[in-house]
Amino acid sequence: MIKEKYNKKTVFSCEVFPPKRNDDIYDIFKTLDEIKLLNPDFISVTYGAGGSNSKKTATIAAYIQNICEVEALAHMTAVGLDEASLTELLEELKKKQVNNVLALRGDKPRAMTDEEFDNRYYKHASDLIKVINEKSDMFIAAACYPEIHPESKSKEDDLKYLKLKADLGVDCFITQMFFDNDILYRFLEDMRNAGINVPVHAGIMPITNVNLLGTSVSISVSSVPKKLSNLIAKYSEDPEGMKKAGTEYAINQVTDLIKHGVEGIHIYSMNKSDVTTEIYKAAF
Repeated sequence: MIKEKYNKKTVFSCEVFPPKRNDDIYDIFKTLDEIKLLNPDFISVTYGAGGSNSKKTATIAAYIQNICEVEALAHMTAVGLDEASLTELLEELKKKQVNNVLALRGDKPRAMTDEEFDNRYYKHASDLIKVINEKSDMFIAAACYPEIHPESKSKEDDLKYLKLKADLGVDCFITQMFFDNDILYRFLEDMRNAGINVPVHAGIMPITNVNLLGTSVSISVSSVPKKLSNLIAKYSEDPEGMKKAGTEYAINQVTDLIKHGVEGIHIYSMNKSDVTTEIYKAAF
């Protein structure tokens, strides 16, 4: 399990996502074959809203766990799950020897009405965490937001729900992407002062093309430092230059985070093994 990885200085991991087309699944296997050469401590696999990619998630997680021989962390979203489907999913993962999950609330799927979303079986990630702990011995990761969850009323409110997750048995937190390390350091101090002492993995998104920044920020509500926005402006018409500069920006972030003793680095790889490899080799 991932729990056994914390005897090293900084845990290294990354995230991949299932392809939309079934016949593209071999591409992600090829990517994973390249990433496993870095000996990551774990690789996480995302899960479609409402469980749209749940079968692919389980299949890819099994490939990571059993073929790549790397710990797999399968994402699991509360939206769209009920007790029966959650039990079935846990059993499927267990059969595939996947023993780690990332419990998330999840966003409202496009096909789900507002009424269905409001009346969902599991309202929050904390509801999911409680049941997973009751039904299994899974290692449980959860999400946290260095710049506060967009639906939280205040920093204090956000920390209250974060502590609830920790008290329910979360083994580690993985942060939403951020582009200013000082934001994370302040957040970690607030967490520790609130009595939240589980390991935190810093989520890093390499901005390797101009469009990626807009999409990432709209999803994560992350602030963009002037240094990064200047890079975007400078390389807006130079895709190769942007890829190089964005990768270097992520390397500098990771190097500084390791120097400050963060417990884990989690790269949002966007299924790009070359960028993930470059960051790892430069910073670790």
